[in-house]
Amino acid sequence: MIRIIINVMALILLTGASAAGGIPGTPTPAFGPCTGGVGTTVSTPASAGSGAPAATPAASTVGGPILRPVADVSLPGRATRFDYQQLDASSGRLYIAHMGDGQLVVVDIHSRRVVGQVNGLPGVTGVLVVPALNRVFVSVTGNHQVVAIDSRTLRVTARLGPVGFPDGLDVTPSSGLIYVSDESGGGEFVLDPRRDRHVTTIDVGGEAGNTHVDPISGCVLVAVQTRDQLVAIDPASNRIVGRDDLDPRCHGPHGFVINAPDRLAYITCEDNALLLVVDLVTMQTREVLPVGGGPDVLAFDQGWRRLYVASESGVVSVFAATAGLLEPLGTLRLPHAHSVAIDPATHLVYLPLENVSGHPVLRILAGTPP
Repeated sequence: MIRIIINVMALILLTGASAAGGIPGTPTPAFGPCTGGVGTTVSTPASAGSGAPAATPAASTVGGPILRPVADVSLPGRATRFDYQQLDASSGRLYIAHMGDGQLVVVDIHSRRVVGQVNGLPGVTGVLVVPALNRVFVSVTGNHQVVAIDSRTLRVTARLGPVGFPDGLDVTPSSGLIYVSDESGGGEFVLDPRRDRHVTTIDVGGEAGNTHVDPISGCVLVAVQTRDQLVAIDPASNRIVGRDDLDPRCHGPHGFVINAPDRLAYITCEDNALLLVVDLVTMQTREVLPVGGGPDVLAFDQGWRRLYVASESGVVSVFAATAGLLEPLGTLRLPHAHSVAIDPATHLVYLPLENVSGHPVLRILAGTPP
């Protein structure tokens, strides 16, 4: 009973804070555009208002069955931790980092079976598929390296580093360079995947939680979790062109995903289980929402306009993106469900679970169309 009262009080305080407004003072000018972006012509939704965060929806809006399981795919290895995953829609292959077993697992989403695995990747975290090069790049924390793998043969073709703790990574369409978050605080590691060489390391001023390329501005965005900031890098010059303090209620921004058409970033606060909706035009906070403890990986289904936030605590929070804001649709509780991927064609949801009756499985779930 005491815990319930405390949780309700926390939600009331959070709701009041959200309604009160965003960061005081003049908004920081938006970053970019950077070289290779398509401009900032996408308009901000008219309902966004002045940019002040909207009130957090009441807890009663959360609940109900939102996803139903359709299949479990047995995965190799022990019942240990998984991390990031990425779907290559062109080949129908899902690449999953089995961090605890040091392997990359490859699943064919059409046949729903494991079609390959790459071992010898201790502490593998981030996964990036580059179809144009027929390669997959993974962050291998145990060896402090970024490892390149041929997607056709699943053979390791290059090892680059050292990187203190490589984590999230993304590739820029303009320059073709890959940017890797160093969660140890060593800076943003930049590599040329065509020549298998390290280009530079960019000091972002703290631990880089995750990295994504904004296709509209062309900038590389980095969540600096020890400074509670979002940093923008121009891939043409590899210089920082924007540094914005996030809402002071956010502690430890780590994972994020970009809703490019709506010019929004959905950013998780790992240390205090919050989700920010940030306007990428004004860098103002639109909303602050509670999610499961230890939010880690996010996935955004652009077709159905749904956001999935997976947490270390096993809570998967599901939101509908409506008029520039988020509406909670419900939560799903599964053991160690902190990594999520979406098939944009079928809208199926993929959750690797480390321990189901003593074995790892990939759970595939389906939602109800909007």
